[in-house]
Amino acid sequence: MNTKNFKVGLVGAGYISEFHIRGLRRLPNVSIIGITDIDPERARLAVERSGLARAFPSLKEMIVAGAEVIHVLTPPASHADVAVEALNAGCHVLVEKPVTTSVEDCDRIVAAAKASGKRACVDHSMLYDYFMDRALRLVRGGGIGEVVTADYFCGSGYPPYMGGPLPPQYRDGGYPFRDVGTHALYLMEAFLGEIQNVHTRFATQGGDPNLLYDEWRALVACAHGSGHVQLSWNVRPQQHFLIVQGTKGVLRADLSSMTMTVKKSTPLPKAMERPLFGMREGMQVATQVPANAIRFVRKKILQYHGLQMLVADFYRTLESGEPTPVPVERARPIVEWIERAAREADASKSAFLQKFPKSLTAPILVTGAAGFIGRHLVRRLLSEGARLRVFVRREPSSEWMNNQNVEVVIGDLGDPEAVDRAVAGTETIYHIGGAMKGGAHDFERGTVVGTRNVLASMKRHRVGKLIYVSSLSVIWASNARKGEKLTENAPLETMPEKRGVYSQTKLEAERIVTEAVKNDGLRAVILRPAKVIGPGVQPLGFEIAFRAKGRMVIVGNGSMAPPMVYVEDLVDAIKLAAASDALDGSIFHIVDSEEVTRNELAREYLNHLMPGGKMMRVPITMFYGLALLVQILFKFLGRPAPLSTYKLRSAFAPLSFDSTAAEKRLGWKPKVGVRAGLRETLKSLPH
Repeated sequence: MNTKNFKVGLVGAGYISEFHIRGLRRLPNVSIIGITDIDPERARLAVERSGLARAFPSLKEMIVAGAEVIHVLTPPASHADVAVEALNAGCHVLVEKPVTTSVEDCDRIVAAAKASGKRACVDHSMLYDYFMDRALRLVRGGGIGEVVTADYFCGSGYPPYMGGPLPPQYRDGGYPFRDVGTHALYLMEAFLGEIQNVHTRFATQGGDPNLLYDEWRALVACAHGSGHVQLSWNVRPQQHFLIVQGTKGVLRADLSSMTMTVKKSTPLPKAMERPLFGMREGMQVATQVPANAIRFVRKKILQYHGLQMLVADFYRTLESGEPTPVPVERARPIVEWIERAAREADASKSAFLQKFPKSLTAPILVTGAAGFIGRHLVRRLLSEGARLRVFVRREPSSEWMNNQNVEVVIGDLGDPEAVDRAVAGTETIYHIGGAMKGGAHDFERGTVVGTRNVLASMKRHRVGKLIYVSSLSVIWASNARKGEKLTENAPLETMPEKRGVYSQTKLEAERIVTEAVKNDGLRAVILRPAKVIGPGVQPLGFEIAFRAKGRMVIVGNGSMAPPMVYVEDLVDAIKLAAASDALDGSIFHIVDSEEVTRNELAREYLNHLMPGGKMMRVPITMFYGLALLVQILFKFLGRPAPLSTYKLRSAFAPLSFDSTAAEKRLGWKPKVGVRAGLRETLKSLPH
């Protein structure tokens, strides 16, 4: 493979490009001249991350610069156009799966390859996976007799969505099956012969709120047996395995644990055979796991192993003149079967979206409407006869869907297009939306990027006013002194990165709002509520108390009173703020002056939900020691620690807040109060 040096260019700088680059760099007869992407910034980042020579403005310029082979790594719908352009320009192409989204596009690529005399190969990489390759060789060698059936399960997850235009997996209903189902079907074909029929079902489980169809099942009839496919974006821990059953044995390839086991028939009675199978399988796993771990460390097994091996074989065939590993003609039937199911899901999603209004006229928008505070605010607004829009990621209950005064807008706060549609034409925005759980990227997208998107749309459409619900977590808690009443002028957190992503992103979002007031003339008011309690929410938290084996555990002496507010009292404050003259960027603490200590909270919880339960106290010093150990461990792992001494110091700081400003300028006073609100909260919780 050293007689010719292939000059290679990549089109598409998404996640998979990194592994194409790794595979290419392993080859002595390949040089990568650069990469191009429809998003120049993404191409620039790919160059920076991977150390490529340069980013090109277009495929055409990359070919002019000398590219002879093009890797097509764009979204599937654009594969054919890119591949045909490259082939017509005299380049070989390697196209990511699925090769296209129609058999007509497959035929276009085939015709272009024939006309140009160049090669077109498809990345059916699982055929080259270390364990699938072993399984195929064993089955084709008769190792388990005649194959009867195969079962394929793949648990999956998409790279973090950081905001911006929605990626294709969130736009198209059928994208998940095009993406992962392609692997499943060509593996079924490899083990069971030509596919004769595929029956597919898809459903919504809800693990990823932006992915409509995240559970897929397919029954696959093939020439030499039947197969079952299950794809899930919800199962944790993620699993990835193939089971092939034959007349003389059963093979199980587990790509998650990097093992392949085989059970073979014996002449023994079943009572003896069953434990023997268990022992044999256990021994196979026990010996393979460490051996394969060593292979992985020695780079004999690679990340995205199949892709890198297929890349190598593709260039070997270019050198030798042999047929390409997976010609487009071979991938064409897979495309046909995939598209039957995927297009059904596309149509189903289109029908789903038709349920929501296209023309929006309501003057009020509530972001985060499906959240705890948002639901109570929406209920109050509707009771007052208001017409409003609710911005949510999932279809809400029929209570809202069938209400003529509610316009439901489906979207993610990180998607500027969806936010702009929700904002356009409104007069008042209650911006309550933001991340409450998930990874750091969820908080960054939902809280920070979402706030930027809302403010950008407000400026574009000249929306009148914003009521932004922030958090007391933006205050520098660890600096507070016992007995000090913290006003709205209290210092902001100086080390939010140590406090956690919730505080960090809430602080950044609040700064975005205050800067927009100062620089862009935004009319806004900011509310910082205390811990919100109410029916349907858990009033306890680690900083208050937690349950352990029938006991209520309180950290420390429990004498401090956490700042709280009842949800209906908070809604009062939100409504008063919207009607006030404080839309000059004023900030208000919304905290009930009525105090309930941690001990009282825990006792109330016990009386309502754990009659006869006991309370116990754990010294706070014990948790500081635990936090220190966690910090050291995660520092060694190079990851942010979920618990730290700084977080503990902030959580158990003796905080007391002054809500005088809200009382004087907004006219706010709690009507229900914390103690009555706590009783209502506890009544709603299951025993």
